[in-house]
Amino acid sequence: MKTKAISGIIPPLVTPFREDGTIDEQLHRKEVRYMVESAMVHGLAVCGSTGEGHTLTTEETRNIVGATVDEVRGRIPVIAGIICNSTSAVIERAKAIADLKPAALQVTPVHYVFRPDDEAMVRHFAAIADQTGIPVIIYNVVPWSYLLPALLVRILRDAEGVIGVKQSASDMKALADLLLLIEEAGISDRVRILSAVDALLYPSFRLGSHGAVAAILSAVPEWSVALWEAVHGGDDARAFSLHKDLLRLWNAIDAPNLPANVRAAMRLQGREGGMPRPPMPASSETQRERVRAAFAMSSAGLVGAS
Repeated sequence: MKTKAISGIIPPLVTPFREDGTIDEQLHRKEVRYMVESAMVHGLAVCGSTGEGHTLTTEETRNIVGATVDEVRGRIPVIAGIICNSTSAVIERAKAIADLKPAALQVTPVHYVFRPDDEAMVRHFAAIADQTGIPVIIYNVVPWSYLLPALLVRILRDAEGVIGVKQSASDMKALADLLLLIEEAGISDRVRILSAVDALLYPSFRLGSHGAVAAILSAVPEWSVALWEAVHGGDDARAFSLHKDLLRLWNAIDAPNLPANVRAAMRLQGREGGMPRPPMPASSETQRERVRAAFAMSSAGLVGAS
């Protein structure tokens, strides 16, 4: 699949855990079908932070990626998240899913308490791409292992197989710099810069980001697709209205138990995302009420799953 196919609205799916902590694959498959056939999203990401990928085993990761690829049937790209603490662990997990042919890997920098220096970061991502043969998107989210725009562009330019960045950490300046620097480096035609600045997707798209992989997309995929289409269709009034709806909802779900709160938003729309995996707590009644209030104030309205 070509790099340019990775664009637009790419929700990072929650992983539907049962109360005993096991994964409900059938529930996951139902959500994949909904996203593809009803919400009409442009891609899917699994096993990322919204999917509590840090809690998943290699076998569980393989099962989730496999079920997703099976349900998608080649209609949209599937990005597989890997959250591990060493180069070898990432490569081992990636090789375990390579035959499933994900469009790309979404890989965090190591998230333990130390930060590798810049040279080690370059070697880390280059080795993953080289030894797996799968395109790599850097998930720039770990606060104490953060990659500044100049380093990201260096990796994108010099490490063959590293094809993009998912820019998170609420850093719009880094997103803007990345978009400017890849243009100046002459690589904007072959890399993807994706926004995970959930509160500011409207300006992200206006700045020229190639799409988004952000938790808010999984909470309200229809609103997110509508925003993408409004921005690219030149309908600024519609885009700004959707931005305000998305911002209110983001303000309601943004918390340390974000994946649980995404599930709360899903349930209000008739979609079931299971439970978070312990020790992450489920949404409190106060959190659920904030989500209900955000929907009540929206102009876009609730969208029920079919």
